[in-house]
This record gives sequence, C-alpha cells and structure tokens, in this order.
Amino acid sequence: MDKPTPSAADTNQPSTSEPSRRRFIKGSGALLAGGAIAANNLSVARGAHAYGSDLIKVGLVGCGGRGRGATIQALNTDGGETRVVAMADAFDYQLEDALRTVKGEHPDKVDVPKERQFTGLEAYRGVMESDCDLVILATPPGFRPLHFDAAINAGKHVFMEKPVATDVAGVQRVLEVNKLAKEKGLAVAVGLQRHHEDRYRETVQRLHDGEIGDIISARCYWNGGGVWVRPRKPEQSELAYQTFNWYYFNWLCGDHINEQHIHNLDVINWVMQGYPIEAQGQGGREVRTGPDTGQIFDHHMVEFTYDGAHKPKMFSQCRHIRGCWNNVSEHVAGTKGYCDVSGGKIYDNNGKLIFQSKGGGGGHQEEHHDLFAALRAGEIPNEGEYGAKSTMTAILGRMATYSGKVVKWEDAMNSNQSLADFDSLKSFDQQAPVQPDDNGQYPVPVPGKYKPFA
Repeated sequence: MDKPTPSAADTNQPSTSEPSRRRFIKGSGALLAGGAIAANNLSVARGAHAYGSDLIKVGLVGCGGRGRGATIQALNTDGGETRVVAMADAFDYQLEDALRTVKGEHPDKVDVPKERQFTGLEAYRGVMESDCDLVILATPPGFRPLHFDAAINAGKHVFMEKPVATDVAGVQRVLEVNKLAKEKGLAVAVGLQRHHEDRYRETVQRLHDGEIGDIISARCYWNGGGVWVRPRKPEQSELAYQTFNWYYFNWLCGDHINEQHIHNLDVINWVMQGYPIEAQGQGGREVRTGPDTGQIFDHHMVEFTYDGAHKPKMFSQCRHIRGCWNNVSEHVAGTKGYCDVSGGKIYDNNGKLIFQSKGGGGGHQEEHHDLFAALRAGEIPNEGEYGAKSTMTAILGRMATYSGKVVKWEDAMNSNQSLADFDSLKSFDQQAPVQPDDNGQYPVPVPGKYKPFA
C-alpha cells in the first residue's frame, strides 16, 4: 500500500541523463527525478533556452481560461520553435473562443485547422492521435486521470493542471500511469507553480537545511470570496450542465479544498518532505445554499497530522465567503524559529528577521519556461508523484470535513473511493453521476452521516 513517505521525486533529488534533443522530443530519454527541475539544475535549465532549435508541437485538451493561459505561456517560451497543432474541448464555442484568444497572442504559432479541432466528451482522443509532442491537460480535474492515461499511452509529454484527480481511484490511476511515463521517458509537469518560484525555492531549501530547527507546526490558508457560477442553459442536458458548471460538483472538481487550497497544502508537504498520516476537520455550506452551487462546501477547517518525532500538525483553512478575512499564505514554526513561507521570510524565536528572499513569483509562466528549457536540454522532468500525493492530501481533508471523523491516509488509499466512471462517459446524452431532487437540489455531504469511503 502506498504510504505517505517521501521518495526521490518528493524530495527533489536529481537523477539526470542527457539524450539528444530529437530523441527527447519524441519521447525517449531519462528521468530527471525531482519536483520541479532540481534546485542545483534550475539555472542551467533556464539558461538552456537559447541552445535548442527543435520544433515542439503542442496539443491542448480543455480550452477554458486555464487551458488558454497555459497554452499562451507555453508559446511564450523560447530556445526553439513551439507551435499549437491540435485543440479539444467538450464545447465547440469554448474551443472557438480559445483559438481566437491564443491566435491573438501568438498568430504565427497556431496551426489548428478544422480537422485538428475536436469537440465533445471524447474530443481528447483526437489530440492524442495527432502528431503533437506535448499535451496540456486543463479540463475539469475529474477527467485528468483518464486524459493523463491516454496521453502517456499515446507517447506524449504532459503538462497537466492541478489537481490531478477528484477521488482516490483517480489518484491511484495517476500514480500508476506516472510509473509508465518514467519507463517511457516522458516528461510530466503539474501546475503546482510555487515549486518554480525562486522565493519559495530559496525559502524551502533553508527550512530543509535546518534554519528553524525541527518543524513542529504549520498553518495555511486559501480564504477568499469564491469564484464564478455559470447559469444553466435551456438546451443543456444534466450532464452538459454539470460539466459546464463543473466547479460545484465533487465528481468534477473535488471541492475548493482540492481545486484551490491544494496549492497551500502542497507547499506544506514540500516543507515537511512527506504527507499527512491522518486528518480531522469540519466544514459546511453557509452561503452556498442553492442548486446553482451544487454540492461543495464554502468553508473547511482541517487539522492534518504528519509522521515524525514531533508529530507536527498542519492547521488548514479554506473559505469562499465574501466580506470575511481573506488570506492566501503558508507558515511554519520550528524549534529554533518560524517562517512566513509565502512571504519568503524567516525569523528566530525572538522575532528577529534572519532571512528574506529577494526572489520573485510568476510561477504560472516560469513553470513553462522551466519545462520547455528542460526538454530542450534533453532532460525529462517528472512532477507526477508529488502532484498526485498533494491532490490526495486535499482529498483526505475533504473526507475528514464531509464525514466529521478522523480519516487515516492508509485507510483512504485502501478505499479506492470513486465518484464517477469517467471512462464510460462518451456523450452528453448520458446520465450524470449526480442527480438533482425534485426541487433541483443536489445531495450535499452531512458530517456524522457521510461515509468517506463510500
């Protein structure tokens, strides 16, 4: 059973070999084990842009805002030619809008004729059958394991947005497929972009070097006003509506603790160099009361426990309620001091500032600079394992808040919980995995009654 212990990939330990650029682009090469590009290789990779000249063909699966943004950021990279050659989305109007947007930014780097534009729930297959070298996966996250599986089996390098799944079965699938990616020499990048920001990298390295001693506690937040709600269109089937308004359905999104708060949970896992062994918490719906907000909670508070001599705790908050205290940050305390990780600041136990990073952010763009630079340098980065396990951390927290019980990592991983059969979804005429009642309301988890492994 997969236990929450760090591996080489989790702890950013490099292992590098250097195939030719041409072999790398076509899927051959060796693994650069490490979360992002290993810290001591980062400057080399970022400086390698100018040395490559091979064309990297990109396919996009999922043409919403993040898919468009990631594609533009991929095309912003240099060191060689990059071109978008295929696009897919469940909805034709979304693909058309994305095509216009990407062309507007990079008119000379888009070559997506009608025959390489694919729509519908099986549109991803067309991109996998194209001659693209790398695919960007940016659909609602419930589909991520299915699409990742298809991409690796098609021999494509992958950039996939976080989270990488919405249930345990999806996490398990991603971990298994990631092993195949390593065997095939295929790159896997995950959109947990803080790993690519110098401020975070410098600060976390100092924590790993013992600057504040042993970590004894952590806290992190994603408290904000919430996101969009998409009204139902008269012509939509139930399945089409849920896919369109995906943020509010657990089988598609995994709740906002999974979709957004994963960033903060992932940073604490990175600092801890491991994953929680159990979680307990509480949450609910104070303002999300209508059918347009589906099933998800609007607040979660979770206490995660990590292994180790001090059994350190992480106290996690995420909230989507307007008019409240907003904060997105990560903090840790140790035996010799404490750290504002997101701010890149380290203090001793007397409150004296002993380190402040001058590094910047911009991780959304930098993660693509790093990925394409690594590929052009003949390196094969792989972020799949920590992407999957940080996703599992969020799912563990959701299980705890939904059930009101202590949920152990090992029990959760053994459960193989599945929220939907994504492989069977091929048309919007099919029944949605979740159905509304006669009043249009969807089933909402009730602590004390919800069974986390059902």
